[in-house]
Amino acid sequence: MGIINRTSDSFYAPARYEDAAAVVASASAMVAEGVSIVDVGGVRAGQEGEWVDAAAEIARVKPALSALKAALPDVLLSLDTWRSEVADACAGLIDVVNDTWQGADPTLVEVAAAQGAGYVVSHTGGLPPRTDPVGVDYGPGDAVVDEVVSVLDARARRAVDAGIPAERILIDPTLDFGKTTLNSLALVAHTERFVALGFPVLQAISRKDFVGETLDLPADDRLEGSLAATAIAAWQGATIFRTHDVRATRRVLDMVASLRGDRLPLRTDRGR
Repeated sequence: MGIINRTSDSFYAPARYEDAAAVVASASAMVAEGVSIVDVGGVRAGQEGEWVDAAAEIARVKPALSALKAALPDVLLSLDTWRSEVADACAGLIDVVNDTWQGADPTLVEVAAAQGAGYVVSHTGGLPPRTDPVGVDYGPGDAVVDEVVSVLDARARRAVDAGIPAERILIDPTLDFGKTTLNSLALVAHTERFVALGFPVLQAISRKDFVGETLDLPADDRLEGSLAATAIAAWQGATIFRTHDVRATRRVLDMVASLRGDRLPLRTDRGR
């Protein structure tokens, strides 16, 4: 899953795109490097930066989605939003609704179901949208894993009840959101717990703060840490990875798949 941010203030500057032509050019390059899904967002996740209302968010994401649908009709398009009115305005353009704020708008799942779209179930610890975590405490040790498993399972079942087929429901532990760095590390380390719920697992690891704090690095220098965490999650069965760095991530995932026995090497000439 490649990332297109229609914002001027997202935390990683190279993922910001100002116009539809840049969006299409970047997404086309991502597809060439191995992307199957393009995720388009119009609002920065954290509380820093400008406030964006629903009308402004629609004005940012809808033209980008329209351009992508016309230029790349075979690519799945995902809309990163917590607002049902934004998803409703983009009907016919999206294949997945990426609800990154744990159902803050309880009608969003119903809008996704009505459109026949897939749906990403997230965990943010009950925080409202664009709230940075403060004083987070899920209990001792790996208690955060139990909490996130329970919430994702319940919310995935609600999506099924809303009419979304199970194979179109993605569960996302939602690293960084409502979590400490130690929490996010534990969630990656226990990816198999989420896989065991029986829904496709999405891991959004790329260049996040938990990687930066673990290695004490700024966003521009977090590629290697992101790829290490990606390999761990992929080995345990996560199947979708939201990334800023498509080529590198695709290569890591292909290598992990071959090591797992899920993918044959492209060449096996050595030793013949």
